[in-house]
Amino acid sequence: MRVEVLRRWERRVGRPWALSVAEHRAVLIALDLLAVNAALLGALAWRPAGRAGFETLLQHPHWFGLWSLLYELWAWALDAYAPRALRRFADSVRTAVLAGLAAAGCYLLIPYLTPPLPSSRSPLFAFLLLSAASLLAARGLYTLLLAPSAPPRRVLIVGAGWAGRTIAEALAQEGRSLYTVLGFLDDDPTKQGTTVGGWSVLGDRHALPDVIRRHHVDTVVAAITWNPDAEWVRILMDALEQGVEVIPMSVLYEQLTGRVPVEHVGDDWHVALPIQHPLTRPLNRALKRAFDVVAATLGLLVLAPFVLLIALAIYLDSPGPIFYTQERVGRGGRIFKVYKFRTMIPNAEQGQAVWAQENDPRVTRVGRLLRKTHIDEFPQFLNILKGEMSAVGPRPERPEFVEELAREIPFYRVRHAVKPGMAGWALVRYGYAASKEDALLRLQHDLYYIKHWSLWLDLVILLKTVLDVITLRGR
Repeated sequence: MRVEVLRRWERRVGRPWALSVAEHRAVLIALDLLAVNAALLGALAWRPAGRAGFETLLQHPHWFGLWSLLYELWAWALDAYAPRALRRFADSVRTAVLAGLAAAGCYLLIPYLTPPLPSSRSPLFAFLLLSAASLLAARGLYTLLLAPSAPPRRVLIVGAGWAGRTIAEALAQEGRSLYTVLGFLDDDPTKQGTTVGGWSVLGDRHALPDVIRRHHVDTVVAAITWNPDAEWVRILMDALEQGVEVIPMSVLYEQLTGRVPVEHVGDDWHVALPIQHPLTRPLNRALKRAFDVVAATLGLLVLAPFVLLIALAIYLDSPGPIFYTQERVGRGGRIFKVYKFRTMIPNAEQGQAVWAQENDPRVTRVGRLLRKTHIDEFPQFLNILKGEMSAVGPRPERPEFVEELAREIPFYRVRHAVKPGMAGWALVRYGYAASKEDALLRLQHDLYYIKHWSLWLDLVILLKTVLDVITLRGR
């Protein structure tokens, strides 16, 4: 009965509940924030002689603001809003509850800015319990009410070439249950009536209005790698007039994967060349530099008590230098020396630059542990204080590799538009590069970071890096 009512509603007013990934994410963020703040109110009311209500929110807004900020930071670090968490209840609940418990643990350790500690332990356990239960209820409410009534967006892809196939595969893998690919349009007469990657070519450009009408298309993805002519522009404008979303392939690909599809931009060079990226603005650079100095200072203070122990372990395992320096390419293509704890046997490369491999036999036993925990990179806090590196950014590459990669990978030198980082979006999302193919995927992540930089993104990346250290997910 409900399905039939929805179909009648769609026929009359369209498909208003066919939400995009961004809209699904916004709904979940709102539900999560309502849930965690309700949990905090409940925990305050749990206290002996405790009272919690709207007055508490008005009197102590910083309690709830800080709690919301901590939860969202952990939620993004644990990918609680990733496409897979939007479509699978188990992943959704697991990541949200983990984020809630981690944020609650941090919240309880912060004095002055949070509610004073209660006289008994039960309210503290109640806070943890209520946080987990409220998030479970919020994610369950989303799954039970919104997910079934919000049908997947019907997507038509204009262009059945390499770029079209790439976005179709990304929609099928990352946007499953959120998007349904109907097929392609392409002007190539040899593709008419065929299938490309399992999807049908439904016609050429002139079929667009009819396909939109017959298949109730919600989104048209422009996957053409050349500048559209006047007729193409008019046809896409007609689609917009019908209330259909028209989105470039590169934009949707970035939303789904967190990468910039550099090999599919064609004539749209500006997609991969972020001319006015956020760090071209002096204020943003000043904010990032202040953030770097604070992060590096704290990092060195944490590292200082363990330096002698680490140095002794390195020397006993493999006598030789404790520290290791290597030339890397920084911002603007400038060469600098990066500092690291030595993790390989002395003279491992014998004068020739070689990609590090998985289970590299040159890595020592202690070095393997240092790499797994990223501790080998900690001396780079000195590079950050010197201004050669940033706390977060594209990982710096060796000059020998840069020259080769720049010849073979388009837009590779755009990585040098910002300072290289000790941690990075590519590092937490993909890992270290051990080949040219890896370097291409890393570049896609690096360009996404440059285009979408913010202090919030830096915080998320640093927290993800800390999680990698704790769980030994380094090289």
